[in-house]
Amino acid sequence: MKTIVFTGGGSAGHVTPNIALMSKLRQLGWEIRYIGSATGIEKDIIEREGVPFYPISSGKLRRYFDLKNFKDPFKVIKGVYESYRLLRRLKPAIVFSKGGFVSVPVVLGSRLNKIPVIIHESDMTPGLANKISIPFATKVCVTFPESMQHVQDQKAILTGLPIREGILNGKVTKGYQLCDFHSQKPVILIMGGSLGSQAINHAVRDNLDRLLDQFQIVHICGKGNISQELSGKRGYKQFEFISDELPDMMAMSDLVISRAGATSIYEFLILEKPMLLIPLSLQASRGDQILNAKSFQKAGYADVLPEEELTSESLAERVEAMYANREAYKTAMATRSETNAVDSIVKLIETHSLST
Repeated sequence: MKTIVFTGGGSAGHVTPNIALMSKLRQLGWEIRYIGSATGIEKDIIEREGVPFYPISSGKLRRYFDLKNFKDPFKVIKGVYESYRLLRRLKPAIVFSKGGFVSVPVVLGSRLNKIPVIIHESDMTPGLANKISIPFATKVCVTFPESMQHVQDQKAILTGLPIREGILNGKVTKGYQLCDFHSQKPVILIMGGSLGSQAINHAVRDNLDRLLDQFQIVHICGKGNISQELSGKRGYKQFEFISDELPDMMAMSDLVISRAGATSIYEFLILEKPMLLIPLSLQASRGDQILNAKSFQKAGYADVLPEEELTSESLAERVEAMYANREAYKTAMATRSETNAVDSIVKLIETHSLST
């Protein structure tokens, strides 16, 4: 029986695609292990899947000045040593990396053990962790066709993004029950990323009555961002974070307002949910969400509202216009060229893994 080690963390988007692959690999008889950071979001997500989790030391890779930049390289070096020893003990046939700062020590530890590595890049351009890791990878799976040009040495393979099977199994009626909603009014699902978005939260709540005239709203607002004043307001349901119930929330939604992280928007695409995307600004990110959003807008899957233009008024106007034109977005999504990312990546894993 072959063993595969997964790695990746720092955000849910660096973890949840791994879960889609784990499910398929389990069916094929693979033993699965996960290496991540001790304090990252990946620990809770992976342990809920019943997968053995091994924490390592990891430093954050920053593009800006911070005093922590002087000590974090030592954490990375320690993480490489820990990964090297762990991998020698686990003896995987291959390592699969989804990116995030914790993945760099694992990729380097794999190289030292001569274990093949497959990397997946969700965004249009590689993040810093994957940029460092790509030279040590056997193959690099990419989500967007535009990404191919950013990977050298003909390592890039266009696979798309692995989507969790459970996302497809949501129940509309269960979503209504969870939110105390009904079927006579359309539903908007609002997601601001793993930690929520203050800008989106304020824009929604400052014009909530106008939105509630036409829609019911389920608002995933981030930890500590529940508005007590609005709790119990008819047609408006708030959650800090949703996990197991998310497929049901997605199934009942007619429209989505979201950041533009690749994992989330690909899940909305598969479910053919028209999206209003509000990508993280250049001041708060490296610009990957802006590129993701523009690609989806160009394909006709989404409308884009830059954060710099986000107000309660502009949000309400865009939502109303999108809902009126929702069938055009659905048609564009329904006619996309379909690829099964899970099957494509699993085939690569089996092709490039070490013989045991």
